[in-house]
Amino acid sequence: MKAPAFWYRPFGLCAALLMPFGRVYEMAAEIRRAFARPYRAAIPVICVGNVVAGGAGKTPTALALARLLQQTGAQPVFVTRGYGGMEAGPLRVDPDRHSARDVGDEALLLACAAPCWIGRDRAAAIRAAAPQATHIILDDGLQNPTIAPSVKLCVIDGATGLGNGAIIPAGPLREDFIEATKRLDAVIVIGALARPLPFARKIPVLQAQLTSALSDDFPRDGAFLAFAGIGRPAKFYASCREAGLALAVTKDFPDHHLFTPPELAALAEQAKAQNLRLITTAKDWVRLPDAFRAQVAVLPVTLTFEDEAALKRVIRTA
Repeated sequence: MKAPAFWYRPFGLCAALLMPFGRVYEMAAEIRRAFARPYRAAIPVICVGNVVAGGAGKTPTALALARLLQQTGAQPVFVTRGYGGMEAGPLRVDPDRHSARDVGDEALLLACAAPCWIGRDRAAAIRAAAPQATHIILDDGLQNPTIAPSVKLCVIDGATGLGNGAIIPAGPLREDFIEATKRLDAVIVIGALARPLPFARKIPVLQAQLTSALSDDFPRDGAFLAFAGIGRPAKFYASCREAGLALAVTKDFPDHHLFTPPELAALAEQAKAQNLRLITTAKDWVRLPDAFRAQVAVLPVTLTFEDEAALKRVIRTA
């Protein structure tokens, strides 16, 4: 599902009409939190979440945290819901055996960097993963009251921020941001922040950047047909252009979209007819059939922190 355009415009009539439904959504979450009995693991659990529906950069942040911990000799293990996959878990992801239809695209990406477990019951997945780990990195789960993380990080896409500031369905927020900051240890802002964020208390705000990591032998000549089924495809297209790639055509698909054979055939035919190369995101690439992957380039991206020492201080509290 694509986010409604009015979510990222100034608060208007559509948002106002949907505000009562947003309050119902908020009350349901409050009731769920009130009756939950959070599970606290014996090892540190670092939750990487957000307050906005859709892509904010959680998965690149989780990968960056894993690299940081691995550099210190730690053994991080990812735990995620496995959104988009059929498996309920708890299950350890095997990229050689599982597909995106089984475990979801995010889990496959994470499993290439460190062991990854999926589970709709996140507490059960953490219990299964803990014996292999020194740290659990929980990809998403900030609004999950069944887990008591050691460190809670909220990722914000600087370009879109909090949208119109309203709760779903009136806006993109899963919960009120000011209330969320009361239980956060830090906020991670990816890219330049378009407008200031409201805070209930003083907490660290860590600045990060997503940068493309094209190899020296990546063919930059010619034009590309770029396609993406992520939360904000425009962000991917901008990254392609920043990397010096010429995009002749762009094609948007819904977030976590499982491409059908006719869709892939249409992409291939258009690229061939216009003498274009196909390019997509790493998250989309893992959802492609093996036979189609060979004709699609991937734009690899890496998240870097402006003040890595500040991030280490936050993680050290775990």
